[in-house]
Amino acid sequence: MNANGAPWMRRAIEHAHEVRRVTPPNPWVGAVIVNDAGVEIAHGATSAPGGPHAEIAALVAAGPSARGATLYVTLEPCCHVGRTGPCTDAIIEAGISRVIVALRDPDEKVSGRGIATLRAAGVDVVEGLLAEEVSQQLASYLWHRRTGRPLVIAKIASTLDGRVAMADGTSQWITSEHSRADAHELRADCQAIIVGAGTVRSDDPQLTARLDGIIAEPLRVVLGTAPANARVRPCWERTGDLETVLDELGDAGILQVLVEGGPTTTSAFIAQGLAQRIVWYFAPALAGSADGLGALAGLATPSMDALRRGRILGVQQIGEDIRVDVEV
Repeated sequence: MNANGAPWMRRAIEHAHEVRRVTPPNPWVGAVIVNDAGVEIAHGATSAPGGPHAEIAALVAAGPSARGATLYVTLEPCCHVGRTGPCTDAIIEAGISRVIVALRDPDEKVSGRGIATLRAAGVDVVEGLLAEEVSQQLASYLWHRRTGRPLVIAKIASTLDGRVAMADGTSQWITSEHSRADAHELRADCQAIIVGAGTVRSDDPQLTARLDGIIAEPLRVVLGTAPANARVRPCWERTGDLETVLDELGDAGILQVLVEGGPTTTSAFIAQGLAQRIVWYFAPALAGSADGLGALAGLATPSMDALRRGRILGVQQIGEDIRVDVEV
């Protein structure tokens, strides 16, 4: 494949990234239109559900200049009528001569039909440019369309030796303000957050994403029953099989969920093979354990005030392991 168009596809990927939090349950897609002289004449990104798709936004911005140009788009253009009309029809009518597509859309309403429609109309279509990068960008959408369930991310915040709470049960705050800010970014990328009722009772979290004065409110899901005055309300309260919970979330159009429960909830998702990713925040702190099985079993930390904190000097990957150098 000719990779000369990679910079244009990367531009399309950047535009898609900007709308990743507003398009679900639709995919976040970017598009760039380039003329024969190799000059960008327009770009677009998918709007919130019900609004124009990336291709349409780019075509409108390009106007008559789109005729004979090349369209770079991160996901296969749709060919069916939903809340909006088929993007393929608009591309053909605009006179686009070539379409570069990173990925085919696994949605059963598209799944190769968009590409076939364009080719049948005489449009040159090339597939696969920067497919791996777009696959990572659209991981949760692709997972949802292929499995019917949201992609599950388990988030853990612990000391370097893996403790998530001290002997007295306190856990706020083990990690730094920077890690907590990053976790809010992670929350904002998810449409739902799952916690156990025990976490709600002990920590009374808000489970909102607070970003520079803007508060995003993902769907809060409590496994069990939340206290009547808990800050997570309103919320979904669910009991029973975790797979059923994920099926229900998938049916509701949730593409990505964040599991922020305690060790019991997080372990249950991992043990059942239901977590696709883990985001683990390690603090340069040492707590020890009282059960005699930890790496620092001879160390005890009764409360957060007594936590031994250090400073991370360096982090590097060595094979499949991570080396963390800490000054204590």
